[in-house]
Amino acid sequence: MNTSVHANFHALGLSEALLKDLADAGFASPTPIQEQAIPPALAGRDVIGCAQTGTGKTAAFVIPIVERLAALPKGQPQALILAPTRELALQTLTTIDKLGRSRRISATVIVGGADMEAHVRGLRQRPDIGIGTPGRLLDHMWNGTIVLSSMKILVLDEADRMLDMGFAPQINQILDALPEERQTLLFSATLPTDLARLVQANVKNPVRVMVAPSATTADGVTQGIHYTSHGEKPDLLLSLLKADQDTALVFTRTKHRADRLGRMLGSEGHRVAVLHGDRSLSQRRAALEGFRRGSFRVLVATDIAARGIDVANIGHVINFDLPNCPEDYVHRIGRTARMKTTGRATSFVTGEDRQQLRDIERLLGHAVPLAPGSRTSLPVIHGEDSRAHRDEHSAPSRSRFASRHRRPNPRGDHAEPSSRNASPAIRA
Repeated sequence: MNTSVHANFHALGLSEALLKDLADAGFASPTPIQEQAIPPALAGRDVIGCAQTGTGKTAAFVIPIVERLAALPKGQPQALILAPTRELALQTLTTIDKLGRSRRISATVIVGGADMEAHVRGLRQRPDIGIGTPGRLLDHMWNGTIVLSSMKILVLDEADRMLDMGFAPQINQILDALPEERQTLLFSATLPTDLARLVQANVKNPVRVMVAPSATTADGVTQGIHYTSHGEKPDLLLSLLKADQDTALVFTRTKHRADRLGRMLGSEGHRVAVLHGDRSLSQRRAALEGFRRGSFRVLVATDIAARGIDVANIGHVINFDLPNCPEDYVHRIGRTARMKTTGRATSFVTGEDRQQLRDIERLLGHAVPLAPGSRTSLPVIHGEDSRAHRDEHSAPSRSRFASRHRRPNPRGDHAEPSSRNASPAIRA
């Protein structure tokens, strides 16, 4: 066993079996969120953990769950992990498989895009942990294929994102079905007002772990903006990808733009995959695994689909479109420079993005510098380029980019949670 791993994690009170699995999985030392959240979670306390993307939040709750469940009788699910997206649920399953190997901790995933019967078969194996997205989990509750009365531990992972995606009614119904006497672990990048109400109503005397403010970006990220126009964006992207051979994660606002961009990059000879909410589960898995293995150098994604991306050594995050929400900027660029590595984040800014840029800089508390090679001011918006931008949200784009490819009517990613007996808001 790696003696440094043993010493660093041993101080948290972990078993020898788990220390071995941590070493085998390549965990060198606990991150700040792990170091502060694991001890109270091991003691059975409720925990609220707030930390930026890429700080090790998944292991911060998987480690204490593995230890606590190893001491409990087998035969029924005793921990439930709720996640906003399929990708994040699958990533959590991977972490459990690695860290629960010696203790024989089993888990099954219950997410949209997979066959309901496959979920039922997984549940019949009586796993220790269920990992699900709220809508699909609620479907199984209504069908009677899962019962939550035996749950000892609840995890709300990326809780702010689940509320942003409209899952508040589903979460309320799931909470009502869980035992009152349980441990609740809530992890989030931000703590907005609606999440604070959820905490007040459902979390008991929690230990609060605030590792970094939500506006904090990783130290190793070099940020830069390119002033450009909509028509110039595709060529600018191609030039950035040509300038180095780093793996690149490219963000767009809409699913349709992601598809168009993927086709364009593929036609230019790039090894590219596309990830968004309309892709099937098998397609999303293939895209992520191919990107993780290096089969694809470029991954084009929307915010919702990318929430579960945990890929080491992403060299460059490119915001082809700025996000509508400034907090999403922090989440996006947090996909590079993970675990004390370095990386770049480049954002394309058009004349219509002025307000989004101001909001981002206000959140960060500083200006984002110009990237090398950028023009020093925004181009004058006129004529065709301006009309293309206005039409981007309601009709096929007339930009040079869109003219090279088919132009479906763009829509943003959206969640489709179950609405049965749904209340409109988180209960206070």
